[in-house]
Amino acid sequence: MALARSSTPPMGWNSWDCYGTTVTEAEVLANAEFMAEHLLEFGWDTVVVDIDWSDPTARSHGYNDRAPLVMDDHGRLLPDPGRFPSSSGGAGFGVLAEQVHALGLKFGIHVMRGIPWRAIEHDAPIVGTVARASEVADPGNACEWNPDMAGLDHSHPSAQAYYDSVLAMCAEWGVDFIKADDMLWPYQAADIQAFIRAIEHCGREIQLSLSPGRDLSLARLDHLREHATMWRICDDLWDRWVDVEANFARFARWAPHGGPEGWPDGDMLPLGRIGLRAERGEPRDDNLTPAERVSLMTLWVIARSPLMIGGDLPRSDPATIALFTNADVLDVLKYSSANREVFREGPLVLWSAEGSGAVQYAAVFNLGAEPLPVVLDTQSLGLPAVIQGDLHELWTGARVRTSLVTTQSNATRGVAPGSTAVYLTLEPHGAALLRLDPRRRTP
Repeated sequence: MALARSSTPPMGWNSWDCYGTTVTEAEVLANAEFMAEHLLEFGWDTVVVDIDWSDPTARSHGYNDRAPLVMDDHGRLLPDPGRFPSSSGGAGFGVLAEQVHALGLKFGIHVMRGIPWRAIEHDAPIVGTVARASEVADPGNACEWNPDMAGLDHSHPSAQAYYDSVLAMCAEWGVDFIKADDMLWPYQAADIQAFIRAIEHCGREIQLSLSPGRDLSLARLDHLREHATMWRICDDLWDRWVDVEANFARFARWAPHGGPEGWPDGDMLPLGRIGLRAERGEPRDDNLTPAERVSLMTLWVIARSPLMIGGDLPRSDPATIALFTNADVLDVLKYSSANREVFREGPLVLWSAEGSGAVQYAAVFNLGAEPLPVVLDTQSLGLPAVIQGDLHELWTGARVRTSLVTTQSNATRGVAPGSTAVYLTLEPHGAALLRLDPRRRTP
């Protein structure tokens, strides 16, 4: 088998923003059941257990130094049976994966680059070899931010065997998606390549997400496309406008290169009920304003980023869930092309994209802290000078006010004669997502 590609950006839920290192089997299943009942029909189909599922001492707000990670005799991490009771007796994630699959969903887990320090301390034998963990480890290339793992020495032939054994176990469990962490900062090309070889050997198609994306250069594009389904373009994103705003420049750089050969990823959507036992903050509904939530979703959709919900679905408010069930908005994510930023000046940012058939899309953002009334030339939005058909805002469903400009006036300054003016007022940090469909005309 081989790396699983995705014809559209992956969509799902990840436990990190709400539960950090401490998520339980019951909480994973509760979110999976909610997704299957309310979100699956809209394309949300993947449930991911994030970091430290093997740590019986996991806690909120950080990691435990040299934690007593649960592992097998070969140095491979196993789920903590205290939090994942179905993993007892060597079942691993197999039973939980079966339950998720029975709901019509895919099952994913987080893994770290390298080999556990605990495996080195026990000098665990590597499956299928005569080598031991201490021989294949590279302590000098350990993770800089997580204390659990040492690096692997890829000049040793059994380093590949260790990754092969880990992926074989994941395939046996029925894992469909892996978030491989500590791969991109600094860029760990040897580990990425070894991980892909292990996927090719494991006998199961698996989607691979690489993290974190701090300082990720576009010069890595070809290597990323060859070795990943999706890759992060930023560090962890939280429910702060400053985090959202920083991704505008990153998406402008990366979005034109997204597609079935690989998807640039702006990180999870920190929306809804988060911080329950997470790395940052106390239990809360996210701290973004309603307008900022719409801007976040609009940017991720128009840039065709993978969408991974970070909030606890059963405890998130209906208004948040509604952001995930707007079929017209999600059509932009799934079916648009030529997605790109076309203008940025002051607080105003414009994106355009092409839809299926003759449909065209545009996104208009206000990065400023004050309301922003704008009159825009359709050609600046990547739309025809004279529009025929309906121009709608997809979040509200409202028809957008337009007028054909024949002579210049103060009311239409900046719009060329012969072009159509588009009139919008954007809330602070707000956005509008527009669709022009020449085939649909409202009298």
